[in-house]
Amino acid sequence: MNARRRTVLTAGAAGAAALVTGCGSSGDESGAGDASGTPTASDTASPGTSPDASPGGEELAATSDIPVGGGTIFKEQQVVVTQPEEGEFKAFSAVCTHAQCLVSTVSDGTINCPCHGSKFSITDAAVEAGPATRPLPAEQITVSGGAIRLG
Repeated sequence: MNARRRTVLTAGAAGAAALVTGCGSSGDESGAGDASGTPTASDTASPGTSPDASPGGEELAATSDIPVGGGTIFKEQQVVVTQPEEGEFKAFSAVCTHAQCLVSTVSDGTINCPCHGSKFSITDAAVEAGPATRPLPAEQITVSGGAIRLG
């Protein structure tokens, strides 16, 4: 019976390893690409856009919609865009690095998580108050013609 238990555990460990390998990140979050692993044109397009769409992907907001010294959270896209100084726009993941809650407010120079009180700087998403220990990951945006776009 012990041999059988070890067999089941070994098989379970192998399955878990395969699952982790399948879920790992190689920089291409979608895991897509051609057979060689090279991203294809459709893989590099921003969500909700075609490869021929305007540069920068999905429009999030007008630059005038983001308050100077503050920011705006885009829940659907799980992105927070800040404007630490006039004309300087930054974007970060809106998913807290502590317990993966969605941040809920931007005030007094910080991006705030409602779950456990973590606060992140609007300038570089560095942790200003824990329990989070890692900054929010940066997100790619483009700012052009008064519009802020993902990607």
